[in-house]
Amino acid sequence: MANLDMQKSSSDPAVIRFWQRIPVVIRAIVSGLFVSTIGVMAWLVIVVIIPSPWFIVVMGGVLWLYWKYFSGSWWPKATAEARCNSFREVKLSASIWKWSLVGAALFVVVVQSGFVMTFRLMEFPAETFTSEYNFDAMPLWLAWLTIIMASLVAGICEETGFRGYMQVLLEKRYGPGVGITMVSIMFLIIHLNQAWAPPILFHLFVMSVLLGILAYVSGSLIPSIIGHIGIDIFNFSYWWSDVAGKFEKRTIFETGIDFHFMGWLLIFGISIVLFFWAVRKIGAVCRQT
Repeated sequence: MANLDMQKSSSDPAVIRFWQRIPVVIRAIVSGLFVSTIGVMAWLVIVVIIPSPWFIVVMGGVLWLYWKYFSGSWWPKATAEARCNSFREVKLSASIWKWSLVGAALFVVVVQSGFVMTFRLMEFPAETFTSEYNFDAMPLWLAWLTIIMASLVAGICEETGFRGYMQVLLEKRYGPGVGITMVSIMFLIIHLNQAWAPPILFHLFVMSVLLGILAYVSGSLIPSIIGHIGIDIFNFSYWWSDVAGKFEKRTIFETGIDFHFMGWLLIFGISIVLFFWAVRKIGAVCRQT
C-alpha cells in the first residue's frame, strides 16, 4: 500500500520501517503514481470488457469505491489516517465552496483561452490531437456520456494521485512552492507519451501549477478536481475530437491580428488576474475559519 508514512502496524512493521527509510521524494512519487494509475487503468479495462453503455454505470461505481477508499474509509485501519490526510479535506464551508468553484471556473477559462491563443500563433495540429480519440462510431448521447466519464476519471484519479498523495508529502517536507513545482514536473513527464502533448508542454506544466495552488490554498482536492474535470470535458469534446465542433481558425501570421485574437487575448489576461484574486479570497476565508 502506498503512502504508509507515520503509521504503526503490528502485522508487518518491517515493511513499514523499510518504506519510511525511503527518501520522501521517492515515496511521494511512487504513492502519487500508484494512486493515479490504478484508477485510470480501471477505466481502460472497463471500457474494453464491459459493453456500452454499461461501462459508464460500472465505472461510476468504481469511482465511488475509489473515492471512499483513498479518502480514508475501510480496511486497513492502520492506513486510514494517512489516506485521509493525503486526500485532504472533503468537508468545506459554504464560503470556501463558493470561492473554490469560482477559482475552478476561472482555471478552465485560463487554460482554454491559452489553447486558443497558442493555436492562433501556431497551426493547430488537428490530426495529431484527434488521433487517439474516435467517437464517430458512437451515438452523440453516448459520446457525451463517455467524454464526461473519461473527464471524471482523469479529474478524480489524477488529482488524488498528484495534488493529493504526491503533493501533500512534498509540501510537508519541502514547502508548497517546491512541492507544487516537483509535482508539476512529474505531471508533465507522465503525459509525454500522449500524441497531443508536444505543442502544449508548457500548458501542462502551468495547468498543474494552478491546480496545485488551488489544492494547497483551499486545503481540499475538490476545487482542483472540479477544474480538472471541466478542462477535460472541453479537451475531449473539442480539441481531441470533433464532438463539440472544430477549431478552424488560421494563425495570425496568415490573417493578421484580428478581433478574435484580441478578444481571446483580453479574456486570457483578465481570467489570470481573476484566478489569483479568487485564490486570495479562498486563502482569506480559510484563515478566518
